[in-house]
Amino acid sequence: MFNQPSSMPPVVPAGMPSRPSVAPSGSQKASASSGLLKTILIVVFALATIGAACLAVYYYNEYKTASADVSSQVDAAVTAREKEITDELEAKFAEREKVPYRIFAGPADYGSLNFKYPKTWSVYIARDASNGGDFEAYLHPSEVPAVNSNTIYALRVTIRSESFENANSRYKSLVQTGKLTSSVISVGGADATRYDGQLPSNLVGSVVIFKIRDKTVTLETDAELYREDFAQILTTVTFNE
Repeated sequence: MFNQPSSMPPVVPAGMPSRPSVAPSGSQKASASSGLLKTILIVVFALATIGAACLAVYYYNEYKTASADVSSQVDAAVTAREKEITDELEAKFAEREKVPYRIFAGPADYGSLNFKYPKTWSVYIARDASNGGDFEAYLHPSEVPAVNSNTIYALRVTIRSESFENANSRYKSLVQTGKLTSSVISVGGADATRYDGQLPSNLVGSVVIFKIRDKTVTLETDAELYREDFAQILTTVTFNE
C-alpha cells in the first residue's frame, strides 16, 4: 500500500528564500476604490432622501397648521360679518316696529303734556294726579317693570308742584363733581335744562327739566340704549302754557 501524501505545506529547505507575496494590481485597486465610492454615494443619497422626506413632512405639517389657522380666521370673520348683518337687520326691524308712534297725553289740568312714543312701548301711570298731587308715568319696551328707583326705564315722566330751581338743585352738585354735564335746550318751545351722565340714582342716562305753568316737568331716560328714542321724543313734545 502506498502512503497518502501529507496535507501539510511543503517545508522550505533551510537557506532557500521564501516565495515573495504578490502585491495587488492597479485594476484591483481601482475596483476597490470604485466600490468604496459607490458605498459612500449610496449612503449620501440615502441620508439626503431621509432628510428630504423629513423636510417634506415638516413643511406639510406647517402647511396644515397654517391652513387651519387661515381657515379658522376666515370662519371667524364670516361669523362676525354674519352676526353684524343679523344685528343690522334686527335693528332695522325693531325701528320699523316702533311706527306709527302713539300719543302720550298728560293731565289737562297740568298743561296737557303730549309727546309721541314708539308703539312697541308700554305705559304705566303710577300717579294720575286726578285728585291733585304729582303726576308720575313710566314707559318701557314691551312691558313696564315694577316701579323702583333703581330700575332702568326707557322713559320716566313726572310733573310736580315744585319750582324749576328746586328741581335743578338735585343735579347741580353732580355737575360740579363732573359726573354730569348740563346744557340748555328747547323743548316744546320752552327753555329746558338737560343733564347727561351719572344720575342721582347712580344710573347712567339723561334728564330734561322744564316748566309748564306752575309745574315742573322732568323727562328722564335711564340708559344710553334709549338715548336716540329719548331725543326723538323730545322733538315731539307739546303742551299748553
